[in-house]
Amino acid sequence: MGETKRKRGGGPKPKTPETATASMDIDDAAPPPTTEPLSDAGTSQPARRRGRPRKAESANITASPERRSSRHASEQNGDAGAVSSEPPLMVPSWESVARVVPAMDSVVKVFCVHTEPNFSLPWQRKRQYSSSSSGFVIGGRRVLTNAHSVEHHTQVKLKKRGSETKYLATVLAIGTECDIAMLTVSDDEFWEGVSPVEFGELPALQDAVTVVGYPIGGDTISVTSGVVSRMEILSYVHGSTELLGLQIDAAINSGNSGGPAFNDKGTCVGIAFQSLKHEDAENIGYVIPTPVIKHFITDYEKNGAYTGFPIIGIEWQKMENPDLRTSMGMKADQKGVRIRRIEPTAPDSHLLQPSDVILSFDGVNIANDGTVPFRHGERIGFSYLVSQKYTGDSAVVKVLRNSQIFEFNIKLGTHKRLIPAHINGKPPSYYIIGGFVFSAVSVPYLRSEYGKDYDFDAPVKLLDKHLHAMAESADEQLVVVSQVLVADINIGYEDIVNTQVLAFNGKPVKNLKNLATMVESCDDEYLKFDLEYNQMVALQTKTAKAATLDILLTHCIPSAMSDDLKS
Repeated sequence: MGETKRKRGGGPKPKTPETATASMDIDDAAPPPTTEPLSDAGTSQPARRRGRPRKAESANITASPERRSSRHASEQNGDAGAVSSEPPLMVPSWESVARVVPAMDSVVKVFCVHTEPNFSLPWQRKRQYSSSSSGFVIGGRRVLTNAHSVEHHTQVKLKKRGSETKYLATVLAIGTECDIAMLTVSDDEFWEGVSPVEFGELPALQDAVTVVGYPIGGDTISVTSGVVSRMEILSYVHGSTELLGLQIDAAINSGNSGGPAFNDKGTCVGIAFQSLKHEDAENIGYVIPTPVIKHFITDYEKNGAYTGFPIIGIEWQKMENPDLRTSMGMKADQKGVRIRRIEPTAPDSHLLQPSDVILSFDGVNIANDGTVPFRHGERIGFSYLVSQKYTGDSAVVKVLRNSQIFEFNIKLGTHKRLIPAHINGKPPSYYIIGGFVFSAVSVPYLRSEYGKDYDFDAPVKLLDKHLHAMAESADEQLVVVSQVLVADINIGYEDIVNTQVLAFNGKPVKNLKNLATMVESCDDEYLKFDLEYNQMVALQTKTAKAATLDILLTHCIPSAMSDDLKS
């Protein structure tokens, strides 16, 4: 599409061969940069030793200042064994130190234990690991941090600045799209002496910002400063979506995730969440701005849960070519974008049609390049107007159809992807019959199977559906044979891996639960699965169901299907 795309980066765990990073193509001749969520600093810091750190570049170990001064005084007296007397050290008076800014005390350190699902063996989870990140207190006894900081959490603890106590926290809501999570602490002691952070207005370019958090390199709070250098619709790596974002030049490192960004008035203007890593780029960090933060908070307060950012449910084309505009019946003073495709799962998908030209959204005219006026002298993609709405809201859309203007009141809904970007903390679904392990494809599944470069290494058929296919119904899934657990009954099928299941006994497969229901209730002599690439699998029904119990016992699998398929 000619647009710069950032791909999802690694989660908050320490870097391992499985940790995903994301790249953004800027120059073919230059190595690809990495845009990634700010991972934790808890497990990635080098181990510390007691006493003075050892200098790696020097072979000689320098004595501590106390020993050096004592030895020097003894040598001056001509007695190497004598102990010199020194004046007592002055203990600093902490009352004389200036009081810190109250907002600084509202920044907390987040400790999280993660247990990720195992997509290769979906009946179990991976080994747990720990991470640390940042967060800050807001009104209503709540704490905000990044969603990737508490993804797949099993335990979350918070520690205030200057405190030695870690308090158990409860996760209230996780917004995967906007990469924000909301926490709370039940212990009243945690809230004593803590003032909530106040939110400020959207900053302007060149406004000063200060990022506060607990990044790698130390255990105490860290402060870095810079300016707002860019403001536009950004690709949120963790959320696999595009929302308004701020680019700043303040140093942001691992562990800064979830930390607030303050303006010169001491109010919060954003949350640090990802950065750009490249040899030709320095100090490029990204901040979630206050409009996105307030949308997340209001959404939770209105619905009691996070419902997400809505979409119109269309794919559109720019109308910058004059011949294209005249062929669509547009007048010289008309501007807009052409609808290419419409999501079948959109609430009001029947109102709009392909080749309609959207002229305005809620009374705001859309330019031929898909932008709308933003602020004085600035323009932004019209998806910003859509993201300001809430799930279930309506918007007035003016379209040009066959040289006539129509207005429709469109209901906005959340995006239903055929291959979802997240599984929202739920364990993966699976179904086993005759050693065949069936799974539903998601982006985390592809990343687990093919690594961080899954968009290059995954099968072309799956990538095509991931990038271009639309779900025909809200419960549609892409079901594949994940692997074949070798047994006598499935001889010759061992090489079938990650191949889509199209039909079972002549009936199309709608989703994984639909497949499990059809197989379990099948009374035919054979189980016949039609796969992609015109492959076919046939198993005797009675033999396959009997062999499944032995296969489960051999591989220590507790059940032939996940819990969500049993209900």
